[in-house]
Amino acid sequence: MGKPTRKRYAMLALVALATALNYLDRTLMGVAAPAMSRELGLGPEMMGVVFAAFSWSYALAQVPGGIFLDRFGTRLTYALSLSIWSACTVMQGMVRGGWALIAVRLGLGAAEAPCFPANSRVLIAWFPRGERARANSIYSVGMYFGIAFCSPVLFWMASHWGWRALFWIVGGIGIGYGLVWHRLYRDPAEHPGVNEAELALIQADGGATQSEPPRPFRWSDVAYLLRQRSIIGASIGQFATNSTLVFFLTWFPTYLASERHMDWLKAGVYAMVPFMAASLGVLAGGQASDRLLRGGVSLAAARKAPVITGLMLSTLIILAIWLESDAAVIAVMSIAFFGQGMSNLGWTLVSEIAPTRLAGLTGGLFNLCTNLAGIVTPIIIGMTVGRTGSFFIGLIFIGAMACLGAASYAFVVNRVERLPNPA
Repeated sequence: MGKPTRKRYAMLALVALATALNYLDRTLMGVAAPAMSRELGLGPEMMGVVFAAFSWSYALAQVPGGIFLDRFGTRLTYALSLSIWSACTVMQGMVRGGWALIAVRLGLGAAEAPCFPANSRVLIAWFPRGERARANSIYSVGMYFGIAFCSPVLFWMASHWGWRALFWIVGGIGIGYGLVWHRLYRDPAEHPGVNEAELALIQADGGATQSEPPRPFRWSDVAYLLRQRSIIGASIGQFATNSTLVFFLTWFPTYLASERHMDWLKAGVYAMVPFMAASLGVLAGGQASDRLLRGGVSLAAARKAPVITGLMLSTLIILAIWLESDAAVIAVMSIAFFGQGMSNLGWTLVSEIAPTRLAGLTGGLFNLCTNLAGIVTPIIIGMTVGRTGSFFIGLIFIGAMACLGAASYAFVVNRVERLPNPA
């Protein structure tokens, strides 16, 4: 049969770059927020609504996006998603008022909805179980690593060229990458460069190299998934995990500028550190999980332990309330975000339990619950900052959600095994 090819890593590189662009587009609003809010006359409460608008449509489009993914496959779904969300990013740089900005953010959220269910589908298709957590960590690190090293550049661009240029440049890059994705991505059975040895390697350890036949949407499938305890527990846990992430993607730059009184360039450098820590957290979580699995630990324990550990570290964000030193605050924020990076492994857990014919729908339901945090968190922080002038209550909320998530993964999620396809 010969030596296995390594085309799965090329597909993983495509996913990592797409995921980096996905999160870079989301982060631009946080970088642009101080200047944008002044120019457009938007107060903290309205900015909270603007931040949350993305997650309204993102959450509502999860199930339709999962259905579309199951029907039309990863290649077409991802190419369309990339191109449309990048066009919406360009349009954010053209708005003249708050309501127009909300409308474009709604479009951005809807277009990005299939991304993570598609990522989960790629893991199921291309990677054996023993490599899946590491693969998840590699593409997920793009969420943080790119932002970490782009943050000073983005702050510099905003200060020299204006906040609108951020959206035009990044959106244009994304539109081009949508074409690249469609040209290069294939499922394993359709890829001309993959050999039989690699297909056998993937299949021998739980990979699903053959595309499942399209399945018409049925509400009974939704009901079936919602009866599964592990899916419910993971969804609650990931809601909590995403609360920390949403804070860093939206309000964190404003927190540094308004509560810590940093200028833009200093804030850009400081903002870089927690994102670098989160990158390391993602890699540490994936490596730890696969190492535990290879060491004979049960699949459930290997997938859950890094997530629970990460969520407990995220609770330390509350300590920033009482710290005077900027360096100490950044250190605490970095530990908390490192933990959030570890807990991102929840997507690997879901890829282990999703029925093969409902991978898109399962990912959509999971991400729907996950991104309710994107609706709740920015609004709660915006309202409390607007009324109190402080991030005190917001940071307490983030820490409490991390505790809730750790409890859900520990006590609600039970079995981690592939669910059978419903009849």
